[in-house]
Amino acid sequence: MTAPQVLIHRDAELLAKAVAARLVTRLVDISAGRGHASIVLTGGGIGTQVLAELAAAPARDAVDWRHLDIWWGDERFLPAGHPDRNETGARAALLDHVDVAPGRVRPMPGPDGPDGDNPEAAAARYARWLREAAAPEDHGQSPSFDVLLLGIGPEGHVASLFPGQPALYEEERTVVAVHGSPKPPPIRLTLTLPAIRTAREVWIIASGQDKSGAIRLALSGAGPVQVPAAGARGRQQTLFLLDRAAAERVPPELGRIASP
Repeated sequence: MTAPQVLIHRDAELLAKAVAARLVTRLVDISAGRGHASIVLTGGGIGTQVLAELAAAPARDAVDWRHLDIWWGDERFLPAGHPDRNETGARAALLDHVDVAPGRVRPMPGPDGPDGDNPEAAAARYARWLREAAAPEDHGQSPSFDVLLLGIGPEGHVASLFPGQPALYEEERTVVAVHGSPKPPPIRLTLTLPAIRTAREVWIIASGQDKSGAIRLALSGAGPVQVPAAGARGRQQTLFLLDRAAAERVPPELGRIASP
């Protein structure tokens, strides 16, 4: 796993704008070189704010949206269109405003999907989609995502991987159902750490002082069972993109001020 880099921005608004600009640049570069790119989206306040800033960015249309594969890192097991679904927020903030190819947008199924009210079957279906999208050079059960976005909770969770839960011991499956989530709703689907680690780049985005303790632990060598964010690393690059409040407890030698 790659050692993380920490970039610190003045406040949440500037952080969201900076991450959006970084995404435009990265996706344009990848598409120019390969003809297509892939991204894994996250939910939460700052994750959705980044997507809204991306939709508003002047350079937005430089991205080849028609050749962008869009996945999700986790999802609440709720029907399509439910206001609490990450997909719903992503569509309202960004996807409804750009020319994506519907067949390349792959939300996680809910109880109104083909497997009905069976989250294990829905997780297995999403894992199969990942497997079918993987190329031989990926050498695994999921694609080598170009950029995988994650939020982080105050207790260190990423996606729907919460401290101490069984999903953190998963070594083979790429997607699992989560029961008894400490945050509502209790049933969710999530990528596992092995799937997250297939990404070329993992970007952990956080704003707010309540995240500062978890970020310190994630950067300190804590175990991923206790602090899931400590196990979320990219194959080529891992970025912690923070505002000043979230970076409050980052050791000075680890952080770099990206904007004053």
